[in-house]
Amino acid sequence: MNQPPVVEWTEADAPRSARWRSENGTPPPRRVVIADDRTKADDAYRAACEGTALLWRGDFHNARQLLTALARRIDRRPRKAPPADVTQAFHVHRAAQNHRARILGMLLVPLDATLAVPLHRAPDVREACTRAYGPVEPATGETAGETEATATAAEGTAPTASLVSLRELLGLIGANEWRRKGVEIPALGGDRIHPHYGVFSPARGEYVDLVAEAPLPGDELAFDIGTGTGVLASVLARRGVRRVVATDQDPRALACARENTERLGVAGQVEVVEADLFPAGRAPLIVCNPPWVPAKPTSPVEYAVYDPGNRMLYGFLSGLADHLTPDGEGWLILSDLAEHLGLRTHDELLDAFAKAGLTILGRHDITPRHPRARDTADPLHVARAAEVTSLWRLGTADRGTSGTP
Repeated sequence: MNQPPVVEWTEADAPRSARWRSENGTPPPRRVVIADDRTKADDAYRAACEGTALLWRGDFHNARQLLTALARRIDRRPRKAPPADVTQAFHVHRAAQNHRARILGMLLVPLDATLAVPLHRAPDVREACTRAYGPVEPATGETAGETEATATAAEGTAPTASLVSLRELLGLIGANEWRRKGVEIPALGGDRIHPHYGVFSPARGEYVDLVAEAPLPGDELAFDIGTGTGVLASVLARRGVRRVVATDQDPRALACARENTERLGVAGQVEVVEADLFPAGRAPLIVCNPPWVPAKPTSPVEYAVYDPGNRMLYGFLSGLADHLTPDGEGWLILSDLAEHLGLRTHDELLDAFAKAGLTILGRHDITPRHPRARDTADPLHVARAAEVTSLWRLGTADRGTSGTP
């Protein structure tokens, strides 16, 4: 079993160490200095840019203010005009996002053995942390009162069991609030889907509407590939599909989908199973909403947006014919944003259909409603404004073509 990563620093002239927590796999910082309410934002920004992390020992609200101040300093840096080439503009935009995340990730806060933040005026984050990291368990050979890599911080402070970036912690808090209140889904009659941390939230509802409105080829059985929150499986069940097999390989998604189908009263129709793409057998309807952009994700939740090398897209297409019944339909829900960004061409998508032995039976389109599509300040505005999300109705090659590519 792999040992958890450890971050080391010096405090009160003594060496300290604690477990390092990072959901996006960022390695522990090599150098850590102590910061508190006396730390100036310019000094903190300079240290972060040089690769030095700041472990906060002051008031929690002041730490949030410092994080905001760091963000302002990043955002006010002189920026070059975006490249005229939209593909290059995308890569420049992603690089800027990664740089921003790296700098803001340098402000660290401690967590104690119960996943609480031992700082003045800190909120109770134990539920949010437990849902993201799992319950705290003693490592092998430790007593119940100890945790791995636990160290006592400077005199007068609580023990530090682990360190996390404040930016990530605020993300955990926000995700937990989304999980509590849920996302209203009009296609479910206004009922809510409650996304778990690391599972993509169906906040962009247009793709759900496509599945809610496309004509069903039958109501006996459907597969929902990469179910995530279970929203599409639930929509199909509410539409009258008697049995839906929903697959995913992410443990968080599996737990999330099961919880949502129970909450919505469709668990009797929806079976959630662990699988890499397809379950066993064939179905008259197979639905898949893969990540839309073929680029490398940098955090767990981005795996629902970025699909390196079109792995899931092409995997779904190549296996679809072997899992459809003779007259069945595969519904591929896909945005053409990648085409407008120059990351995949329309012809490449059509060629993938043909190579997989598939024919186009029909296509339903919808335009995005999210605010970014209208944000002219967005460096990718031209591509976002032209985006269309489609539900491609695909069948095996021996069926007639009735749709328009």
